[in-house]
Amino acid sequence: MERYLPEGSLWNTEENRAALQNMSSLQEAFEQEKVLEARVLICSPQHDLIVDLGGIKGRIPRCEGALGIEEGWTRDIALIARVNKPVCFLITGFENSAEGPVALLSRRAVQQKALACLTGSLRPGDIIDAVVTHLEPFGAFVDIGCGLPSMIPIDAISVSRISHPKDRFFPGQKIRAVVRSVEPDGRVCLSHKELLGTWEENSALFSPGQTVAGIVRSSESYGVFVELTPNLAGLCEPAAGLRPGQQASVFIKNLIPEKMKVKLILIDAFDAGYPAEPLRYFVSGSHIDRWRYSPDSCPKTIGTVFFEP
Repeated sequence: MERYLPEGSLWNTEENRAALQNMSSLQEAFEQEKVLEARVLICSPQHDLIVDLGGIKGRIPRCEGALGIEEGWTRDIALIARVNKPVCFLITGFENSAEGPVALLSRRAVQQKALACLTGSLRPGDIIDAVVTHLEPFGAFVDIGCGLPSMIPIDAISVSRISHPKDRFFPGQKIRAVVRSVEPDGRVCLSHKELLGTWEENSALFSPGQTVAGIVRSSESYGVFVELTPNLAGLCEPAAGLRPGQQASVFIKNLIPEKMKVKLILIDAFDAGYPAEPLRYFVSGSHIDRWRYSPDSCPKTIGTVFFEP
């Protein structure tokens, strides 16, 4: 089955570079209906996208720039935002201009193919590649193939609570996500926290008696929550003057699986611009049927069951 990867995946491949080499290779790609990628140079006042094909220019007419542009449910900002970034396309023909030949391109046609493939093959629990495109307070928008958008709600990004998706992701980041549902209209709903490990998998990285690094996630009247990993946080005694996002040094007093508790003692908290640690995924396969975060010894069950709607 043909795979449609997030935009940017093909750009620097040998096959893509060879197809953009000259007019003859572009003609061959046109005849074979090959999906290619190239960088957008300009978005015209009419919102046509001018694409760098090396030897010649390519033009994606506005209506061919994305699914939904012509129908009105995709805004033109989706086209403007592609400037200086790679886009996927099919060559639909060629025309002559005063500056020489121009290849006519369609991104919309590729997205239609990708959507048909994804909705026909994906099922809840499938794990797919995605690229973060932009972040909003309520969630992270991602490209799941050829520029097709999906969103991961903020509460599905990790078990450890964050105040904004930027606390976990950044635009352009390559991530993995798990399919929660595929809606009749083609929308693919995603989650992410299930790939970041269970309570036991994360707590196994630590031992009582250690002093470790963490991040302050919230300061409440009854205590301070400090994140040790994206899917594991512990509670310290209340402390004044702390802010979410500060770095922390904490002593691990105890790990209690039956209560899913990590008892911490705050040693220090401070501001520092440390780079975020790379995400660690505990699931290496391409599908999960169910995920249980809570340990078997815990009477409270927290997890996700993936099923066909």
